[in-house]
Amino acid sequence: MELDEKEFNIYNIVSVEKGKRISTALKNITPSSKYLLSQFTNLKDAYNEFFKNKIDILISDISYAKEMDLSILKKIRKENKDLYIFLIIDSQDSSITIKDLNEISAQGYCSKDDKLNQLSIFIETAIKSLDQMNMIKTMNEELLASKEQLVKSYLESIEILRYIVEAKDTYTRGHSERVSEYSVLIGKNLGLSKLDLRTLKIGGLFHDIGKIGISDTILLKKGKLTASEYDEIKKHPIIGKNILSNAAIFQDIIPIVLYHHERYDGKGYPEGLSNKDIPFLARIVCVADAFDAMTSKRSYRDILDIEYVKNEIKSKSGTQFDPIVATTFLDIINNETRIISEIKNRY
Repeated sequence: MELDEKEFNIYNIVSVEKGKRISTALKNITPSSKYLLSQFTNLKDAYNEFFKNKIDILISDISYAKEMDLSILKKIRKENKDLYIFLIIDSQDSSITIKDLNEISAQGYCSKDDKLNQLSIFIETAIKSLDQMNMIKTMNEELLASKEQLVKSYLESIEILRYIVEAKDTYTRGHSERVSEYSVLIGKNLGLSKLDLRTLKIGGLFHDIGKIGISDTILLKKGKLTASEYDEIKKHPIIGKNILSNAAIFQDIIPIVLYHHERYDGKGYPEGLSNKDIPFLARIVCVADAFDAMTSKRSYRDILDIEYVKNEIKSKSGTQFDPIVATTFLDIINNETRIISEIKNRY
């Protein structure tokens, strides 16, 4: 689908940093005619700007005064629910927690150590995301009388954001499509409604959108992640939820995006939900996601043997996985081998 820049607003952007990296990155990725930039050296001075004008994007370095900055960010978020917040943090001295991200509904962050081109990618993602949200809101308003056209346009537009994620990592290319199809297959075998199957399809496609906010250094690392790196990866469901939360048409898939890494025994993330507290569709995507991860090649290992994968799903039924979902998927793997192979070969 072609995107016409004339359809979108000029964005008011506030940058907070002791330098020029943000403004330089902006100049590298988008024409100045598309944004108005207000620059400040600290978030305290920038605070009043949010009451003078409608601000669309805040890009802030919070590595100097984290505690004070987080307090200000909470106030700003309370006043502006639609604001796209992107943070630059000190990975060594001031790591931000999942709780922090959730409280301010930050859509993304990167390390202060990242190179300029990495920062540019993240800022470009913020602008593209807002473009997409504006387009979707416009479609939602203009196409209410044509439900099928709305769904078609909706599917086309979310593809663009999803491709940004998969373009970062060649090893996960096709992962979201396969998870989507496996999830729908499980849903059909469980007798779910057409509405639930559609939600599974879209939620599966979009479940990892929060990885837009994870540094490539971590996302593409070969070998085992350190504990702190794994903590960063664990933030992607929160980031994904924050990206989607302002558009009404995404509400049905947000539980999938936010909770697909929760475990049936309560030892998952980001909230440690257990059993039936985890939304059922998220429990389905959890199994489909794990299956595809184990049966796909990764930078740090080859594809795992299918018998080993089946034993893993069986052994973790009731701990990592919902027993009903796990049993259903094992039956599919054993009895519908051709369909599983077709999905794997399709992507």
